Amino acid sequence: MRVANYIGGRRVGSEAPEALPITDPGTGKILGETPLSTTREVDRAVVSARRAFPEWRATPAIERARILFRLKALLDEQRELLARSLTREHGKGVAESRGELQRGIENIEHACGIPSLMMGEAFEDVASGIDCEVFRQPVGVFAGITPYNFPVMIPLWFWPYAVAAGNTFVLKPSEQNPLTHDCVVELAETAGLPPGVLNVVHGGREVVNTLIGHPEVAGVSFVGSSAVAGEVYVRAARAGKRVQALGGAKNHMIVLPDADLDGAAASCVSSVYGSAGQRCLAGSVVVGVGNAYDAVRDRFLDRAASLRVGYGLDERSEMGPVISSEHRDRVCGYIEHGISEGASLPLDGRDVAVPGYPEGHWIGPTVMEGLRPGMTVAGEEIFGPVAGLTRAASLDEAIELMARSRYGNACSIYTASGRAAREFRYRAGISMIGVNIGVAAPMAFFPFGGTRDSFFGDLKAQGRDAVRFYTDQRVVISRWS
Repeated sequence: MRVANYIGGRRVGSEAPEALPITDPGTGKILGETPLSTTREVDRAVVSARRAFPEWRATPAIERARILFRLKALLDEQRELLARSLTREHGKGVAESRGELQRGIENIEHACGIPSLMMGEAFEDVASGIDCEVFRQPVGVFAGITPYNFPVMIPLWFWPYAVAAGNTFVLKPSEQNPLTHDCVVELAETAGLPPGVLNVVHGGREVVNTLIGHPEVAGVSFVGSSAVAGEVYVRAARAGKRVQALGGAKNHMIVLPDADLDGAAASCVSSVYGSAGQRCLAGSVVVGVGNAYDAVRDRFLDRAASLRVGYGLDERSEMGPVISSEHRDRVCGYIEHGISEGASLPLDGRDVAVPGYPEGHWIGPTVMEGLRPGMTVAGEEIFGPVAGLTRAASLDEAIELMARSRYGNACSIYTASGRAAREFRYRAGISMIGVNIGVAAPMAFFPFGGTRDSFFGDLKAQGRDAVRFYTDQRVVISRWS
């Protein structure tokens, strides 16, 4: 089955001759294929969105919100079916898929508050007989380019806010697993979203390049690697567009001697190996401070080694496969490179096998020890189930170690000291900070995004930043005789 594009409220088969397979990462079976759509098809989608904009903009905000309310109800009804679909095309455990859907639904819930979120300001008599008002207005057509690791949640960071604010949208989802969000689009249509307000074009680099450069696209929301995020930011900004481009991560988790070491180890393991490490909030480097190192190391290794790797629809599984055989080879390449740089490997997951699933893209929990500044594996994002362990003599040294990273997405500290936690928060210089929490994931009404090479732009995803990104302020100064 080839996935169709969605343009102007209709399913449209792509004219492109080329397509990529959509594979169940746990079984290796082909679930369908994604067409590599053409520039002409992207243009049709953008034109459809542009034509739909005037009428959609004129639709009262409360009516736009009611459509999202209906979509939220439909997603709640279909939650389990969608979670199982997501697990089949991504590989993550079904419990993790349920969690992803919940996070996505929470963004729709927040976007339903658009009548309040878009409220402006007014001030009477800024001068004699003169009043000043500020209105928020939609901008036009926006584009979203989203990755494979959260193929339902991340699109819902973007288009619900954009359309709630009165814009129209063209989405380019991941070519590796677009099926479940395709079901979300069907539910949005059922909920009453008018034709042309949301459009979907499947494909690869050609679709991305066309959206970034299209003169009718006012802004671009992107999530992917830092290298590509930086390129998207530069090219889109040069074309005069608004841009929010979220990139990669190398997240440090710092454990102090006064921490609950059992709880810290459990939290770190969950952070590193959840979704097989394929998330930008995954912990990457566990830093044991002082005599905490040996204790947390032993606990971490015990827990990591006991994780049950298996097919995502098996409720007993605690970690699923990575997305593809190519990505498995990439992760294994990093492990081999780490060994060549002098890291030791107290836990090696490269030879893991899951009975009954010989074609799955398996790699088990892996731990590299002895990471030092300058090592590739200490600095680069691996994006897989690989933890690095390292020592620091003090909190100061741990913070300095973290500061050397070019990434600035998330970090965590484990401690019983409020003073140490405050010092960490004050000096970390990183956008999302966990205190005794391994995955510092903000709720939908707070901003999501990093700093340094983890984020390019000014306004982040989710929360009030999303509303600001998808609207422009109009200042009206008036005098009436």
